[in-house]
Amino acid sequence: MAEHKHGDMDITTQEATFDGFMKMLTRGAIVIVVALVFLALIAG
Repeated sequence: MAEHKHGDMDITTQEATFDGFMKMLTRGAIVIVVALVFLALIAG
């Protein structure tokens, strides 16, 4: 069995995917909050 060496793997693709996911999640949360505020203002 091969020995594991911490920090040897190239993780640039995983980091880019995670960054994209976090941006999408943040933007989605902002859209939901704005929609809820808009609905609250309309419903009075």
